[in-house]
This record gives sequence, C-alpha cells and structure tokens, in this order.
Amino acid sequence: QLQLVESGGGLVQAGGSLRLSCAASGRTFSTYAMGWFRRAPGKEREFVATISWSGGSTYYADSVKGRFTISRDNAKNTVYLQMNSLKPEDTAVYYCAAANEGFTVVVASLYDYWGQGTQVTVSS
Repeated sequence: QLQLVESGGGLVQAGGSLRLSCAASGRTFSTYAMGWFRRAPGKEREFVATISWSGGSTYYADSVKGRFTISRDNAKNTVYLQMNSLKPEDTAVYYCAAANEGFTVVVASLYDYWGQGTQVTVSS
C-alpha cells in the first residue's frame, strides 16, 4: 500500500513556475507508474502527465505539453511536476496518483492510490 503526500502548490503570476512534489511511503514505489491529475473549479478531473516505473517513458496532456515536465526519483520515493509558463487556466487542485502498472497510465480509474491534492493558483 502507498500513501501519497503532495506539496509545492501556491499562488504564482502568469508566466511563472512551480514545482510540485509527491512523496510516497511504501517500499514498492519504484514498481508503480505515477501520474498527475488536476481538478479546476466547476470542472471534472483531468489527466496532466504520467511517468513509467523507471522514468523512461512519459506522456502529457496536450494542454501542458512543452510547459510541464514529470520526473521521479525512486531513491527518494518522490515524483515531481515542474510547471513552467503557467497560465490562469492551469489553476486547479493537483493530485498525484500511483498505478500498480509499470507503464504510463492515462485513465484515472486505473490508478490505485491518490494523494490529498495541492492547490495551484495562477493569477493574470
């Protein structure tokens, strides 16, 4: 079983950057695919990015491609989301999730564990 705790959210101006972290407890972190999702006010949860167990494969939503980078450090049981060139439409609660599936996973229902979320607010 994994417990996931996100951090790094906050308020930033448009064009700025933030780096989110997701720390996992559990010895099997390195076997899980990891993902980031977000939920904006009044909208459904949407996929943002995913990374395979080794970090060798990544996949991004079109809306963040070229601006966001997902990475992981299996020695630290941590996955990151570097967010650059932030836009007001990136404002949302960001969640990390773990899937007991080694490769990249886009579908939220395939994830087994979720964090509590961290708020990201981008002002115009």
